[in-house]
Amino acid sequence: MPEMPRHVHVLYQDHRYVAVHKPASLLVHRSRLSADQTFLLQTVRNQLGRRVYPVHRLDRATSGVIVFGLDPAAAARLHSAFEQQRVDKIYHAVVRGWPPSAGVIRHALRDKDTGSTQQTAVTCFRELARVELPFAVDRYSTSRYALVEAQPKTGRRHQIRRHFKHIGHPLIGDTSYGKGTHNRFFRDHFGIQRLLLLARALTFVHPFSGRTLRIEAAPEGPWEGLIAALGWSDR
Repeated sequence: MPEMPRHVHVLYQDHRYVAVHKPASLLVHRSRLSADQTFLLQTVRNQLGRRVYPVHRLDRATSGVIVFGLDPAAAARLHSAFEQQRVDKIYHAVVRGWPPSAGVIRHALRDKDTGSTQQTAVTCFRELARVELPFAVDRYSTSRYALVEAQPKTGRRHQIRRHFKHIGHPLIGDTSYGKGTHNRFFRDHFGIQRLLLLARALTFVHPFSGRTLRIEAAPEGPWEGLIAALGWSDR
C-alpha cells in the first residue's frame, strides 16, 4: 500500500465548496477497511483547518475530482444536484481491447451490498486513443488497449467498472472485475499497480452563484507516465 499523503491538491475553492484531487487507494470516509484510519475527509479537514462535508463519493481505487461542501447547506444543495443528475461527470479509463469508437452501455445493475433489485444504469463512452503492443499477454500474439472517456448518466456502485466488463473490455488494474493477466502485464512493464480510472472532470451550476463550473483533474504519477510512454493524449 503506497504511503498516503498528508496534503492533497486543491483544484477549486470558494466560500461554499472545495474540490480536491483524490489520490488512488485513499478512502473518502473513515472505515474499518483503512488500518491506519487515514481517509480523505480528515486529510482535507486538517489541510484547510475547518470542517468539510461530503457531497458525493469516489471508490477507494479511483482518483480524481471530488467536491466537499464547506457548510451543511452547501453540501446538501450540491448533493441534490448529483441525485437529480444535474452534474456532468467525465471519467477516463484504460481498458483491455478496442471497444467501439463511441457508444452507450445500457445494462441494469444490482447493488451487491444491499441485494436490491436491478437498477437502471447508463454509461456513454468514446475512445480517445488506442494501442497494439507486441506482447502475447493473453491468447493472441499482440495485445490491444484503449483510453476511453466515460460519462455515467446514473450513479450505481462500480458502474463504469461493471459496464466495461459487461461489454468485454474490463479496466486495467481492476482486481474485482478485470483480468489478472493484463493487470500483471501493466504492473511488470509499466509499473502500474492501481486501477486506471480517473474522475477527470465535473461540470455543474454553482448552487449559490448560478455560475457554471468545470473542475478538472489531470492524470498523475505512473498513469501520466503511461500516457506519455504510449504516445497518447488524454484530450
